[in-house]
Parts: sequence; structure tokens; C-alpha cells
Amino acid sequence: EHYAGSEKLIRKALDLQASLQSDGMPLFDVTADCEDGAPAGREREHAALVAELIASTDNRHNRLGARIHDVRHPCWQDELETIVAGAGQRLAYLVLPKPECAADAERQIAALEAARIRHDIARPIPVHVLIETPGAVHDAWRIAALPHVESIDFGLMDYVSAHHGAIPASAMRSPGQFSHPLIVR
Repeated sequence: EHYAGSEKLIRKALDLQASLQSDGMPLFDVTADCEDGAPAGREREHAALVAELIASTDNRHNRLGARIHDVRHPCWQDELETIVAGAGQRLAYLVLPKPECAADAERQIAALEAARIRHDIARPIPVHVLIETPGAVHDAWRIAALPHVESIDFGLMDYVSAHHGAIPASAMRSPGQFSHPLIVR
């Protein structure tokens, strides 16, 4: 799964995806990033761009997903609605970042389901959840069991940041990436 935030980088990733195939299928998915890709204050416009790219002919294999903001960000619902309304039929998956607990992911999945039904999308839209907080690690099994969750991914950098300096930046590099006592715990 390759993350790209700007229009230029998303298009470049889609071109690379189209060129690297095995048996006619791409070797990797592309995730259009609203969380780290949207300029502050222009989240809605960025979500509209992401929806446009998902719906475009550049999304040759229908393997373009989107990451929205976390449940505590004021724009996550607008992003979700904009993407599902504009490209829900072709959205490969939706990435939910930084849940603090299973209830956070449940809330966003419920909003996704409501938008899917509202926009008459027959198929369920798969969900990828980024486990990036100590609370989400604690609830990982519950999160993985939620409806439509296709994968859970561990986000090391934000997980380290969630410890507010107790884990040094060196714990984000190899070797030693997974040996700090707080990460091992």
C-alpha cells in the first residue's frame, strides 16, 4: 500500500501501479491521503480532488483507496461524505487513522455505512484501520473483528509520537525499530 497526498504524487503512483503488474493485476494499492495530504483549511477541496481521482480513468484497476482524518478531526465526516458521494462505487477501501479505541473505529464505520446506503452503493466498502495509539493496540482484536475491516496496519511513527517523547526518534529506524521496551510491551 503506497500513500500519496498531492495530486501530482497520486497520479505518479497510479502510473507506477499501472506499469507494475502481475497477471494483469497491480502489485500494490495506492492510498490517496487526506490526513497528511490536505492543506490546512482546504480539507473539503482536497477530498473532492481525491474523489475525482478515484472516479477517473487513471484509477485503471480500481485499487485506489483513501485515508481520511481521524475521528477527532473536525473534517473527517465531510471528507468521508465527499469521497463516498463522488467515488464510492470505485473506492477500493477507506483508511481510518488513529483510533484511540474500538469505539472510534466503530463510529467511523457506522458513518461510512450510512453514506454508502445514502448514495445507493450496493457493495460494502472495505476498511483499513491504522493502529497508531496505545489504546488501539489494546483494542486491536476488537477493531479487527469490526464489520468491513479488511486489514489493520501498525503505524509506528504516530505510535511513537503518542508516547510524547518517552520513546526516542531512534526507535523509528532499523535496527532497533521494534526493540524499545515501550514498543515491545
